[in-house]
Amino acid sequence: MDENRPNPDKLLEQVKEEEARENQGKLKIFFGYAAGVGKTYAMLEAARQAAESGIDVAAGYIEPHARPETMALLNGLEQLPVLELPYKNILLKEFDLDGALCRHPQLLLVDELAHTNAAGCRHTKRYQDIQELLKAGISVYTTVNVQHLESLNDIVASITGITVQERIPDFVFDRADQVELVDIEPQELLERLKEGKVYRPGQADNAMDHFFTIDNLTALREIALRRTADRVNRVTERNREQNRDSEYYTGEHILVCLSSSPSNAKVIRAAARMANAFRARFTAVHVEMPGGEGMAEEDALRLRMNQRLAEQLGARAVTLYGGDITRQIAEYARISGVSKIVLGRSYTKRRLFSQNVNFADQLTALVPKLEVYLIPDNYTQKYQRKKHLERLIAAKGQNYLRDTLLMAAILAASTILAYLFRLLGIDEANIVTIYILGVLLIALITENQIYNILASVLSVACFNIFFTYPYHSLRVSDPGYMITFLIMFLAGFITAFLAKRVKSYGRQAVKKAWRMEILLDTSRKLQMASGEAAIAETVAEQLVKLLNRDVVYYAGEPGEGVRPYCFPREKNSHIQELLSPDETAVASWSFRNNKHAGASTGTLPGAKGLYLAVRSANAVYGVVGICLGEGFLPAFDESILNAMLNEAALALEKEKSMEDRNQARLRIKQEQLRSNLLRSISHDLRTPLTSISGNSGMLMDRGDSLSREQKQKLYEDIYDDSVWLYNLVENLLSVTKIENGSMELKLQPELLEDVIDEALNHIRRRLRGHKIQVRLEDEFLMAWMDARLIMQVIMNIVDNAIKYTPEDSHIDISAKKLGDRIYVNIADDGQGIPDDRKEKVFDLFYTGEYQAADGTRSMGVGLSLCRSIVEAHGGRLEVRDNVPRGTFFLFDLKAEDLGRDISQAAL
Repeated sequence: MDENRPNPDKLLEQVKEEEARENQGKLKIFFGYAAGVGKTYAMLEAARQAAESGIDVAAGYIEPHARPETMALLNGLEQLPVLELPYKNILLKEFDLDGALCRHPQLLLVDELAHTNAAGCRHTKRYQDIQELLKAGISVYTTVNVQHLESLNDIVASITGITVQERIPDFVFDRADQVELVDIEPQELLERLKEGKVYRPGQADNAMDHFFTIDNLTALREIALRRTADRVNRVTERNREQNRDSEYYTGEHILVCLSSSPSNAKVIRAAARMANAFRARFTAVHVEMPGGEGMAEEDALRLRMNQRLAEQLGARAVTLYGGDITRQIAEYARISGVSKIVLGRSYTKRRLFSQNVNFADQLTALVPKLEVYLIPDNYTQKYQRKKHLERLIAAKGQNYLRDTLLMAAILAASTILAYLFRLLGIDEANIVTIYILGVLLIALITENQIYNILASVLSVACFNIFFTYPYHSLRVSDPGYMITFLIMFLAGFITAFLAKRVKSYGRQAVKKAWRMEILLDTSRKLQMASGEAAIAETVAEQLVKLLNRDVVYYAGEPGEGVRPYCFPREKNSHIQELLSPDETAVASWSFRNNKHAGASTGTLPGAKGLYLAVRSANAVYGVVGICLGEGFLPAFDESILNAMLNEAALALEKEKSMEDRNQARLRIKQEQLRSNLLRSISHDLRTPLTSISGNSGMLMDRGDSLSREQKQKLYEDIYDDSVWLYNLVENLLSVTKIENGSMELKLQPELLEDVIDEALNHIRRRLRGHKIQVRLEDEFLMAWMDARLIMQVIMNIVDNAIKYTPEDSHIDISAKKLGDRIYVNIADDGQGIPDDRKEKVFDLFYTGEYQAADGTRSMGVGLSLCRSIVEAHGGRLEVRDNVPRGTFFLFDLKAEDLGRDISQAAL
């Protein structure tokens, strides 16, 4: 076997990606190392060349430039109107995304890729606007500088001393179809600044004193050249992977630790650059400590921003639970095959009874074979001191009075119990254990760690005052008691500290177990759910349990006649806020673009709800809206939420697959019906048509020589064959209508006697010696029916009896009323039907394994059609044995109360 044979799965995936990219627009970035290098000029020149070659070009947004030559290139190009938004008594001009989508040119020019949109725009960042344009099939030319790339932000800030706020994720740059480096010498750029071709004179002088220095520009130019070369290498590697079946994974796996520290963003960017350089997997881990749900809102928001930054830079975010951060990270690194760990430098202050070992040293001791990288910063120490002070200052909302009273009560109870022990003659060692027990109870009941220290100190003081000589004084007569006091304090404090930690672990374990129980319960319920509505109800109810927030679920695109399933968390909720037209528009955008949108995202962040697409790899099945208001979801809750939505998407995909299989099965059945129909028609029509043709030819050629009786016989044969063909065509038309679902019943009360007589008139010529008897319980039996179809039922059953019974057989038609139903019985005294064939006779094209009594042909359509017609009338058609001999068919119809109608008419 050829080892270099391409992998079929990879080839298929590559073909799908290429097809998807063909339908999307192409992105070309004009890349420079600073403002003024000529990016916009180069973009406009390229656009003019494209327009001259016949491409439909429009300028969506071009930043005003001081250089007239640049703005002159816009002459002759269509400029789309900008979007004007009011902000503090001024009008801000922004790119009009909706206007560009309506205009839909082949090529659109949008300057400043890293621009942050004003409030009121659909997306927070302009690169998100461009992504939507590309998805709509519009190609885009745009510009960006090196300092706007997210992973290089810290490096640029360290060189220039200026932190750029407008940034784009690196994947936007790396996934661009083309990147054109616009480069000039730094000295030439400074000359442009002096001539006023980049900024106005006042601004130019200020820029040259700060950002635009020869050293800064040289360094930025080098970074831009290196970054462009890195992109070329990535494209080359990607092409190699696509052109041969080989694995390029080097085994490198880089882990970065997430925290709420302001300096953590710098650590994440450094880890991302390292992951890109090593072509490694990239994971960002956060360890949630016991009590982590009480994190300050500012820290929780910063942690979430750091997590999103890591995800933007290509990391997979993971949340762990535990009280020992180093052990949690070390164990995860060992299990997941991490090769390098990236940390921020931590500053550890020496504490009482603890070694001065910082976080990096502890981690290195646990995983000595892994490489640990430390990223220096100047902010961590100040931030840790601030957090230490914040921890000493108790959090707001704690009930200090309650905890203080509980502590005092427990210490008083411990003292009273100790007095009782003393009266009973129990020694002081046991009295000490009573106070230690009291400290333990205080740790279990109170919330703040400060009460552990206070309780330990006060218990020692109480023991000294009430149980050591001199009594009721803090003085000590025996110096040996100092050791007793110290041991008592340490034992109480350590016991209380461990009890507090166990309490936190227990609370954390319960919360984690509850979340996992919801996830498992969701998976179980989704496996049992049948139908889109049941799946939607299940996942929405489970989300309400998990998040304790109002939830709406759209099974399909919102605003297209799809009503949401509403699941409020309580009766007096604000779920109606999620049903407004503005919120529905956000949900609809999320569905169409297969992306998350709304509150806490970069797309339409002003919405009240967070809207998440329920999606699989290739399709979007619905949208979930979660009421957030001004808050956001915790990281671990968000990961559980995504897992639940993935489960829902799999269930919906399975439901759709089952529906597709049913449709395929139906199509196969219809194809079988069509082939059987054609085969039967071609076989069974040949005999009557040949008979009609032969008899007609005989009458035309030898009519004069035939006797009257011979002619009459030929006429009758022609007539019988014609009637058989007519009945066959009627049956086939009815079968076709039933299969297509186009049969319409025209129900009205009909006299059953009239319908039976009319049906028998159509087949009376075919009786051939059979004796038919009609017996009705009441001549005024009236039933609801479509008379034409019920006549066809009676004709087919009687015709079937004629075919399969010998001459002189009896056919008995009877009817009687039982309750609100009329039962019609058609019996014969022929040879009967074996039990194993009774249900088969109602199958389409079933003709049995025996020949008809008179040799008449049969397609096996009639009885199947009869059952379908009767069931369409709300009745049942059954076949039974006729005692002592033969067969009878029984069906029922809804009766019409003739007496009631007569009485109402009389009134």
